[in-house]
Amino acid sequence: MPWLKKLLNVLAGVHPYPPPALSVVVPIYNEEANIGELYRRLTALLAPLALPGGYDLIFVNDGSRDGSLPQLLLLVENDPAHVRYLSFSRNFGHQIAVTAGLDRAEGAAVVIIDADLQDPPELIPALYAKLHEGYEVVYARRRSRQGESPAKKLTAKVFYRILRALTHVEIPVDTGDFRIISRKVVLALRQMPEQNKFLRGQISWIGYRQTFLEYDRAERAGGVTGYTYGKMLRFALDGITAFSDVPLKVATVGGFLVSGMAFLVMLYTLYSRFVTHQYEPGWPSLMVSILFLGGVQLIAIGIIGEYLARLGANVRQRPLYIVSESNLPPPGFLPLEG
Repeated sequence: MPWLKKLLNVLAGVHPYPPPALSVVVPIYNEEANIGELYRRLTALLAPLALPGGYDLIFVNDGSRDGSLPQLLLLVENDPAHVRYLSFSRNFGHQIAVTAGLDRAEGAAVVIIDADLQDPPELIPALYAKLHEGYEVVYARRRSRQGESPAKKLTAKVFYRILRALTHVEIPVDTGDFRIISRKVVLALRQMPEQNKFLRGQISWIGYRQTFLEYDRAERAGGVTGYTYGKMLRFALDGITAFSDVPLKVATVGGFLVSGMAFLVMLYTLYSRFVTHQYEPGWPSLMVSILFLGGVQLIAIGIIGEYLARLGANVRQRPLYIVSESNLPPPGFLPLEG
């Protein structure tokens, strides 16, 4: 009986059908203007490659408010053999959307790419070929960034270098999430339960052989970026707090330094009052001291609070995302046919 044979294979850990050679994970948030062109370019690239087991495209709709979901449903209808989709109940964030795609990806290799067409799909064959030279991760490093403001370029450059200096993990600079990773790395990422995801740091932490290819990043093809400065700041905090305890150490050292300064000021005040008798009472020095000490304390409490908030999120163990609809089976589910 075929169904019994497939069931025994599942129980033995054997996949009943060969998985695709390549899965492409695409997070979607208000990308109505770019989905069609991205799909066209991806299929034009991947179809001629004749990959063993084929390929699939996993689009993750992260609570889009435009016409992105209807476009995805149309793609599924026209190309059910290759197009998969997940749609969240609300917006959970870019990193969570990528994580959801990785949770469902069955490919022997997985590409992560955004839908804004700033990262060229045409680089995927080169990334795939490089992966098969014995690497587990091949990330795309930006040689230049077109169509972005000088302020955004500067903040991105500064952030990556500060993060690299603060963390004990070698996180490559001038890179985003555009990369290809092997099945080993995908399975390792699934073992990381953090609520505040910083995938490029997690992938670096995993290790294995990693390399890069350089490319010139184009400007956004259409629509408006979902990465506001507020979201970028939260993303930066997630990266720093996930891979560095330097801010906590700075707060501790700063506390000792300020306490030492306050002790010296106290000694000087006593000396002026009882030895030189040149003590002039006044509120300016008092107010400056109070405000300075209070500011340092608030900064230290804020830093500690950021770490505690992330610990609290992990302790609560809420699901990372809620799937509203999908044409993919739940993670770990292997459908039987026949």
